[in-house]
Amino acid sequence: MNRKAIYAVLVTVLLALFGAVVTPNLRADQENKKTVMTFSQPVEIPGQILPAGTYTFKLLDSQSDRHIVQIWDADGSHLITTVLAINNVRLKPTGKTVVKFAERSGDNPEALKAWFYPGDNFGQEFVYPRQRATQLAMESKNSVPAMSDESASVDLNTQVTEVAPQEQPVVEPAPTTTATEMPAATPAPEPVVSAEPTELPKTASSLPLIALIGVASLGLAIGLKRFSS
Repeated sequence: MNRKAIYAVLVTVLLALFGAVVTPNLRADQENKKTVMTFSQPVEIPGQILPAGTYTFKLLDSQSDRHIVQIWDADGSHLITTVLAINNVRLKPTGKTVVKFAERSGDNPEALKAWFYPGDNFGQEFVYPRQRATQLAMESKNSVPAMSDESASVDLNTQVTEVAPQEQPVVEPAPTTTATEMPAATPAPEPVVSAEPTELPKTASSLPLIALIGVASLGLAIGLKRFSS
């Protein structure tokens, strides 16, 4: 056997051994959707906030029809939490991991909404406690899966419902009361002061005065007559 034949046999054996080692790992990753993600900022997941860092996401092999996601530390040695998810379908799969976030308000951490494994047309949409799901639905203007229990712990018997964004009631501004202009009051007519002199009323007759003058004249005549005699 020449060297080329020996070399070809060695290459074939090595490829076979490599395939025997790698294929089970790839198959296992496809089954549990093992994905290593690195977040540069804190991220919200159901029930808690993950600090910035690297985490391993796996889909738990469960006999139930529920989607259960386990979140581990970077090397997969420590289980951080287990959360509930539902199926999320996308029309066009991609060859890379896709993570969707819900819109956030202010400086709050982004909330993890869905996770898609490379090549799959379905992903895992995370289920939040009802109160938090209601807040996220209002902020993102999209429906959010919610569990009936306020705890984020996985309960296979819990009921999962969609929380629709509630429209904020439009508050009509109170009508501004404008002062209606009242017609100007007609001033009362001022009393007219007449400049014409008025005659004083006559209180008595002039006859007594004439009699008095006559008596005085008579007395004066009698006095002059006596003085002359």
